[in-house]
Amino acid sequence: MSAFIELRQATKEFRGVPAFKNVDLTLEKGEIHAIVGENGAGKSTLTKILAGVYPLTAGEMLLDGKPVKLASPAEALASGIAMVFQETNLVPSMTVAQNIYLGDEKFFNRLRSLYIQAQRFLLSLNFYVDPMAQVSALGAGKKQMVEIARAVHHHARLIIFDEPTATLTPEEKFHFFNLARRLKEQGMTIVFISHALEEALMLSDRITVLRDGELVVTDKTQNFNRERIIQAMVGRTLSGELYGKTGTRVPRPYGEKVLAIENVSMGNTVRNTSFSVYSGQVTGLFGLVGAGRTETMKIVAGVLKRDFFHGGSIRLNGRPVRYRTPRPAVLDGIVYVTEDRKVEGFFETMSIAGNIQVGRLAKGYNPLSIVSMTEARELAKEWSAKLGVRAINPNARVIELSGGNQQKVVVAKALVQKPKLVIFDEPTRGVDVGTIVEIHNFINELADQGIAVVMISSYLPEILALSDRILIARQGRVVEEMTIAEATEQRIMYAAVH
Repeated sequence: MSAFIELRQATKEFRGVPAFKNVDLTLEKGEIHAIVGENGAGKSTLTKILAGVYPLTAGEMLLDGKPVKLASPAEALASGIAMVFQETNLVPSMTVAQNIYLGDEKFFNRLRSLYIQAQRFLLSLNFYVDPMAQVSALGAGKKQMVEIARAVHHHARLIIFDEPTATLTPEEKFHFFNLARRLKEQGMTIVFISHALEEALMLSDRITVLRDGELVVTDKTQNFNRERIIQAMVGRTLSGELYGKTGTRVPRPYGEKVLAIENVSMGNTVRNTSFSVYSGQVTGLFGLVGAGRTETMKIVAGVLKRDFFHGGSIRLNGRPVRYRTPRPAVLDGIVYVTEDRKVEGFFETMSIAGNIQVGRLAKGYNPLSIVSMTEARELAKEWSAKLGVRAINPNARVIELSGGNQQKVVVAKALVQKPKLVIFDEPTRGVDVGTIVEIHNFINELADQGIAVVMISSYLPEILALSDRILIARQGRVVEEMTIAEATEQRIMYAAVH
């Protein structure tokens, strides 16, 4: 293989603080290259340099052996470099076909011809997406297909994926892996950032590990295993801390029954489901996509409404409740930590202090009170220390933080409300192994303090490592409950499927 892109002594600084420094990286033609590291290690910034989003502060970039300075993503695309971001870069109000050919339109366009052309092109990539569909109506997997199709249409020689599988279903992940291999066979270079180390080991040809803005190691994938990657990422092994206590843990005893759900229904999504949640325990809720886990707990938190007639009953500490909005649920001590932090979890242009202060105000806001920003900053400082939130400066906007630190802010915004019941929906999705350990430790601390915790997770090792009891959902209802002693990955998956 020959070098396609090289970075030499590359450094990028923001406000004088380096996101990464003195990085030497080579991307070869026709390879799949994984970039891994903890949140804040500099992975996304490094790939955005390659895609023309940011300029280098120091060092140089070579394309086909010649020095280049990419001033914009459009210039990078013209050079054959495309990036599929975590947050899709599509125009939601336009159709699939219009997004694919955006920026490459003819002077006169006939929509019918455009849709036929797009249909043929999508089928050539084995993408079964309606070219006439509006992008806003598509799921995460199909949006990603449209982004890839657009990159291939623009003759990209390098496609960079930032957390490509974070929001995909298992079936969509399978199709993505096959597509990446097909693109590689056609001579295209694929770079992807992932926190799922198993995916990096399974899919890539080479792996680069970053830590604290420095390149620690680049090597062939066959020379790595999970332990070596983690050691390089965090400087120590986390085997005993990350899913290491499964099977040896003594479950916490049942406390007071905090939540009792009986025959709750919501259309065809949640169907006559019943279960209970107890204080001082972590109740794990597992199920495949479409099992109704998230929808059930959103009903509890007042985000969604159950059926008015024959919708079942919900009792909080023995008292019947029916929330039509989240506010009364918050006032009663229920908080829901969303799985989609970027859309539902925080106000991206506000500071860490501003976001956490909003959480506190939600618990009981007095319209006559004056918000003290000094108090807000002290509150943010306290929770940042508790959860280990790392930022360039205390006044940084949340959008400027890494994914793991954004997740910690979302958790802090919820927990500042001093809840009695906390619902975590996919709490470690899209965060690195070091942050996973920190979040797991915090969830355990909450249960040890007597708080009732519900954890929705699609990752079986996480369910087994944290849960005191496990509920399995299938087709809109909880179908089985297991103790830790009874539970195995095989039994849980069998209950979820059959």
